[in-house]
Amino acid sequence: MFTMSPFWEKFFYSFTIISQGSSFLNPRAYAIMHRMHHSYSDTEKDPHSPHFFKDVWQMTMHTKDIYLDYAKNKVQPERAFSGKYPEWPIIDKIGDSWIFRIAFGMLYVLFYVHFATHWWMFLLLPIHFFMGPIHGALVNWCGHKYGYSNYDNDDHSRNTIPFEIFLMGELMQNNHHKHPNSINFAKKWFEFDPTYPIILVLNKVKIIRLRRQYTPQEPGLIQQELEPAEL
Repeated sequence: MFTMSPFWEKFFYSFTIISQGSSFLNPRAYAIMHRMHHSYSDTEKDPHSPHFFKDVWQMTMHTKDIYLDYAKNKVQPERAFSGKYPEWPIIDKIGDSWIFRIAFGMLYVLFYVHFATHWWMFLLLPIHFFMGPIHGALVNWCGHKYGYSNYDNDDHSRNTIPFEIFLMGELMQNNHHKHPNSINFAKKWFEFDPTYPIILVLNKVKIIRLRRQYTPQEPGLIQQELEPAEL
């Protein structure tokens, strides 16, 4: 899809732990599960298919167990899902520590104490504490249960618009499963992927480099190519 220099890889890795805060997710473990999700979409091997659980909580707890197995190296992934993902052990160790998570949680509370104007705003705190898992749960539950399909992917993936706007386009799961290497999840005229223009800008200023090639079937059409193990 795209590449970046070692400097920018470290920069965004650091930015990830700051922006995710108390809900930091290990990029290696997340990448492994994402590859599994694409290969085994909506089957029993899918780490987070909503069609094997009675509610989103059960699915999330199941996903958590698989995530921890990979994050703590208790289980090694299949060869097809291993390698070609960013790793920074010291950052992963810090982000996974309870001291770090609690410290960030306290910062969120202090922010609310200073800026909240009504008591009910404090009810939003749990979303900030667990925004990473909540985001993943919404994408995988809603994106495989509600909405419409542009493609028959032999799974239950759906495009859940207009709510994809609030999750930066990730709720266009049906399009993403059909074109997993595309930098633009939107495929119809009425669909919009908010992340797509950001990627174009990052490429324009040379922070990332899109991997492009011309396909013989469609000469003149530029497509992004990526090895399966790099998804």
